[in-house]
Amino acid sequence: MAIDWRIFETAVYKLREYTGLYAETGKVEGDIITLTIAKTQFLAIVKTAISIGNKSSVAAILNSISKERNKPVLIVAAYIPSEIAREYVTNGVNYLDVVGNCRIKHNDLIIQVEGKKREKTAKVNQARAFQEAGVKLIFHLLTNPENIQLTYRELAQLAEVSLGSVGNVIQELIELNFILTTNKGKTLKNTSLLLDRWVTAYHDVLRPRLFFKKMRFTGPDQYYNWAALPLQDADGIALWGGEPAASELTNYISPEKFTIYTNTSWQSLMQDLHLLPDENGSVEVLHMFWKDEDKFREKYIVPPLLIYADLMAANSSRNIETAKIVLENELSYIKPTI
Repeated sequence: MAIDWRIFETAVYKLREYTGLYAETGKVEGDIITLTIAKTQFLAIVKTAISIGNKSSVAAILNSISKERNKPVLIVAAYIPSEIAREYVTNGVNYLDVVGNCRIKHNDLIIQVEGKKREKTAKVNQARAFQEAGVKLIFHLLTNPENIQLTYRELAQLAEVSLGSVGNVIQELIELNFILTTNKGKTLKNTSLLLDRWVTAYHDVLRPRLFFKKMRFTGPDQYYNWAALPLQDADGIALWGGEPAASELTNYISPEKFTIYTNTSWQSLMQDLHLLPDENGSVEVLHMFWKDEDKFREKYIVPPLLIYADLMAANSSRNIETAKIVLENELSYIKPTI
């Protein structure tokens, strides 16, 4: 993904303005920028937005980079909400934003600036393209980029959104430089950035509306033999998402948390799969927002794009590593962003 140098340079300028410290930019490798502050070398990544939808995945990515490179790391962002900033401070995550707020700590170096306000501007994901109808439509475009060639009416039927919403979203994606229009038709572009923004919007906007119930298994046998759970016998459709789906797809991860998407009620699923409601349970049940495709029914898993999104929400290096595998193998037409 291309680095947003405007965000990076503005944040570094504000750091100098409020602290008097000069930060020297060094080598750039992919999305990682070497930044030296007060003789301490950090590895920095730049994000347009930090929100509930991506705060954990960003922290996990930083942790992964730090372990791999054995150097301190730093997130540079347009703005970090105060509640997330406090959470980052508690968890030891270094950050810097364009209005000068920061918490940077390594050994004897401690820099902290708080309370700097940003100008009131539209949030990145307030664009219609990243509201509910747009999230549903983009899901189908990223799952199968050839869908961009469908008519607006066909896209509306596929994503189950209004015809007017399709027109608005497509036009906005063109303006945001995510769709290229030529005489031969439309083509998706900047798909890595589009994926990044879609994952954030999915967790901020759509996923909370899909949530049904937290549940638990009735016995330890179900937990350890989760793959034998008879999803195929459920009324309606029930598919694994998140960690169990990733386990089936990659054979790389042993699930600790279990996600099920269904087009039936949670009460029906509870009876069919012998689950019990539990606010602290390890099983979460969500509503399906797309039409099921037979090609995913053999292993009873959701599409890889949704598996990737579920994994990226967790503050877990093992989930981020598994997400990389899904991205590289199942979503290889999208350039990796992690």
